[in-house]
Amino acid sequence: MKKQYHLTIHGRRELEEELAQLIESRAEIASKISEARDYGDLSENAEYSAAREEQSRVETRVIEIEHILQNADIIRESKSKKGIVKLGVAVTLQNGKKTVDYKIVGPVEADPMDGKISNESPLGAQLIGKKIGERAVIDTPKGKKTYEIVGIDG
Repeated sequence: MKKQYHLTIHGRRELEEELAQLIESRAEIASKISEARDYGDLSENAEYSAAREEQSRVETRVIEIEHILQNADIIRESKSKKGIVKLGVAVTLQNGKKTVDYKIVGPVEADPMDGKISNESPLGAQLIGKKIGERAVIDTPKGKKTYEIVGIDG
């Protein structure tokens, strides 16, 4: 069974842009490899090795992005189930006096430093299906943390 990747429309656009940039970089990398070959003995040629490593990294990422896009399930804004935490919504949480905002996304788009958490993360999994006023409790290395949902947008 193929894995489905949950992506927002914005996340899909970002991956498509990254893919275009990587594909565009192929010619430059091929040129670097060709130029490095002209330096002579390939077994002791650091430029050649570095260019081949870069080519390998780019090709691996191209394949990965193409696979994700081919198996993407686009998260769309839904009018049903308003006020319930689900993929694609922004949620405001309160932990004591501290308030944080997160957008619930699939694992491919997750970037906690940018306020995007995966629905598969411990916190994201606890939030799915909850409403304003409900709490999510997660275990952390420093003990249990409780977050109260104070806002849902989307």
